[in-house]
Amino acid sequence: MAGPDRLHHRPCSSARRRHRPKKGRHRPDEPDDHALGRSRGGLTTKIHLACDGKGRPLAILVTPGQRHDSVCARPLLERIRVPRTGSGRPRCRPDQVIADKAYSSRGFRAYLRKRGIAHTIPEKTDQRRHRLRRGCHGGRPPGFDRETYRRRNVIERCFTRLKGFRGIATRYEKTATSYEAAVTLASFLLWARSV
Repeated sequence: MAGPDRLHHRPCSSARRRHRPKKGRHRPDEPDDHALGRSRGGLTTKIHLACDGKGRPLAILVTPGQRHDSVCARPLLERIRVPRTGSGRPRCRPDQVIADKAYSSRGFRAYLRKRGIAHTIPEKTDQRRHRLRRGCHGGRPPGFDRETYRRRNVIERCFTRLKGFRGIATRYEKTATSYEAAVTLASFLLWARSV
């Protein structure tokens, strides 16, 4: 058996740099963090979801738990593809976006106006304070219709139905791509039940 000095007979790079992924094992569509992020409860994954007026999922985006909703709003809306019954390109632009206060940033509202999408998003209290403090330079308050905003519970009910699947409520998959595939399969099942 070798002595204890045998382990350190020559310098070597750190273990982090020594580890190289095996060829053919790395998937280009898999994020480095595997959509696992830190939250108060530990490791979490967040599902961003866009659904239609009947509560059926249209687009899904899986991110780490600490990722803010307003950052993921644009990529989520760009994933919407609804095929037409006849010929033509799939429909990519929703008629209206109803979202909660997490999506009330100026940049997202400007993006929706640029694409011609009507939106009903309540204004945060600190944003309202900043706008009023600026006076006439603060601009007009964004339009908000309470009756339209009451229909936002459709998305909450869609999340409740998705969490009826145990694998979606508690993530068992290691990789983000397999977890997103499980959420997509559950969405297909929700569509099949609604038809």
